[in-house]
Amino acid sequence: MFDGDKRIGLVSMTNSSAPLILALETATRAGSVSLALGPEILASIAGNASSSHSNDLIENIENILRDAGRELRDVDLFAAAVGPGSFTGLRIGLATAKSLAMSMGKQCAALSTLAAVAAAAGESTRTVALLPAGRGEVFAQMFAVKDGVVSALDSATHIAPPALSVRYGEFQTLLWAGEGAHLQIEVLRDQAKARGVNFQSNASPHTDGWSVAPPQTKLAEAVAKLALTEWQAGRVVNPQDLHANYLRASDAEIKNNA
Repeated sequence: MFDGDKRIGLVSMTNSSAPLILALETATRAGSVSLALGPEILASIAGNASSSHSNDLIENIENILRDAGRELRDVDLFAAAVGPGSFTGLRIGLATAKSLAMSMGKQCAALSTLAAVAAAAGESTRTVALLPAGRGEVFAQMFAVKDGVVSALDSATHIAPPALSVRYGEFQTLLWAGEGAHLQIEVLRDQAKARGVNFQSNASPHTDGWSVAPPQTKLAEAVAKLALTEWQAGRVVNPQDLHANYLRASDAEIKNNA
């Protein structure tokens, strides 16, 4: 995970030494799949937000491999967003990544969904990545993104939207990113107004005040790019060691423990 001062960089290398990376992101409602050769995105596809990942994930993998003229056996590294995010989506994505990697005898890279959200939003001194957490809450974490390096500035948490102003209200310039930011855009707008801070949606990362980054439909591209650094740094894992970071108990677990 990416708490503390751990940093993730986007590394450049020649194509001759670059790994072929298949990246899966099933933590969000639509999800996405991407194929990258080192830092170069060869193909990517967004999923269907109205359908279960189990319905189209394998088909989407097959489609991008075909579009790139590659086969599954060509893949060097299987990368996956491990959470936080949708409980069901994460289980489907990680089970798929594990089974494919095991069948090919390859390793995996585990990436924070929130770090991928921040990376996809572009360079920023302070980016708060937000994803829906259920029960009216959001998953939140703040990052700095500079020169392709994603640095965690706090720990990931699940929080009620009104409390975001308590956690991040001291900062006059923030880039909000992710599906959670768009779902809570009116809350963020009201909080900015209460602090006399300029607020813009679909703005660039360098806008003064509080701004919301444009929607990210192919988050797997950021997962693939971050996975490249994990590969070069040797931070890859065996398929059986790929685990989800749910960050909070599921609704069923909460109900059973009540």
